[in-house]
Amino acid sequence: MALGTPAARPTARLLAASVLRYGLLFPAPGCLAVNKAANNPSSSPPEKSRPRTPRRTFTSTPTRRQEKPPQPQSVDTSSVSPTSDTTNKSLFTYDTQEPFYDTTKYDSLPRSFGTNQYMDINEDLRRSLRQLLWQFKAPIRYAFAYGSGVFSQGTSSKEKPMIDLIFGITYTQHWHSLNLTEHRDHYSFLGKLGSGAVAKVQDGFGAGVYFNTYVEVNGMMIKYGVVNLDTFCRDLTDWETLYLAGRMHKPVKILRDEARVRLANQANLLSALRVALLLLPEEFTEQQLYHTIAGISYLGDPRMNLFTENPHKVANIVSNQLPNFRRLYSPLVETLPNLVFKNDPEVNAPKDTILLQDMDVVRRGNMVRRLPKVFRKKLYFQYQRKWQIPQLEYEKLVGTSEEQEMMEGRQGGEFEQRIAADMENIRKEVKTVIKGTINWPSTSQSFKGFFTTGFVKTWKYLGEKIKKWKSAKKSPEAK
Repeated sequence: MALGTPAARPTARLLAASVLRYGLLFPAPGCLAVNKAANNPSSSPPEKSRPRTPRRTFTSTPTRRQEKPPQPQSVDTSSVSPTSDTTNKSLFTYDTQEPFYDTTKYDSLPRSFGTNQYMDINEDLRRSLRQLLWQFKAPIRYAFAYGSGVFSQGTSSKEKPMIDLIFGITYTQHWHSLNLTEHRDHYSFLGKLGSGAVAKVQDGFGAGVYFNTYVEVNGMMIKYGVVNLDTFCRDLTDWETLYLAGRMHKPVKILRDEARVRLANQANLLSALRVALLLLPEEFTEQQLYHTIAGISYLGDPRMNLFTENPHKVANIVSNQLPNFRRLYSPLVETLPNLVFKNDPEVNAPKDTILLQDMDVVRRGNMVRRLPKVFRKKLYFQYQRKWQIPQLEYEKLVGTSEEQEMMEGRQGGEFEQRIAADMENIRKEVKTVIKGTINWPSTSQSFKGFFTTGFVKTWKYLGEKIKKWKSAKKSPEAK
């Protein structure tokens, strides 16, 4: 077996369970029409002859135990072993609510799964970015581009913005060994110490990402970060640092896809939606929802409190990418039983589209229970301290093992419902956990940049950030 190619593993049952639960997550009915309307406000509504999906209401939405599993036709049956018993019974019992994300067991996914993550960009830019990847002989399993160089953020500049990229790789030291041989000039002085030192700096400090900045490839100025796929998927499913998971809350352009990451990111997007609902009131606009989601990763970012980041960045990202946010999250909104559109999103702009969430403590308690594992434990600890719950009683309330959770399902219990009922303080506590999750990894990652990027490039990068900050302060939005 070639180095860099993990062995195939059995996937049928957990794969089909995840696809069934996560709803056949291709764009929901009407989503494409929504995107067209967002891009062209003057366009006419869909023709009357076209069947339209009725809007859901809380009363028409069955409870979880009444829900029927989605139709199985979207499961890629070619990936299911013919000897399995999946043809005779459901692969997923809704009493357990949702699957556990063991993303190491995924080699492939149905083509229709997670297509809400795919964004359209300028075709010439897309080709250029794809060709750019071929300049790296070291194996890149997953790659995406993000930032103002790919998606407009409403700012204008005479200079072409730098393209931001993330590369997901399998073996850290091996990858850097190959890349150092081919592209030694991409690295700072750390490259002289060899791939072992580079790998230790990447995996041992900060958020597990190694950035090479101000690199010119095919006439394009790029900054690329390298991350191990295991680290990447853990952050997406568990929110260990929210460093990369937070970036994926916003639209990104996937250049090279990988099944594990696509599955993990679908869980990440759903988690972002749930956290946003905990931060929002009962009624809110679609644009407020996207603004809340996009702002999660900036809550604890120290750069937002300094003069190195545009203070209007979140608003700029959302207002200039509304069609992409709709494509990313509309299918997920359709899967949640406690969230409905109050008016028709097909004929209303996001700022006028109203959503309504069910504030019932049972449903919100279930939502708390289904937050990312590491993030959820931090939130539990906040409330354990606040309510001064003894350790033994606390363990009985929340459970002590994943095995117990798998047997009992991810239903919110007394403790989660009590958290959900704390309407006055839950927003504050959730924000505290977000800040605590992001602050240290983001700070240490920034310090790591002095060594991975080099002092000259780092000061140049900071200078450009300060320049953008000053420009933003002078903009009309700041007045």
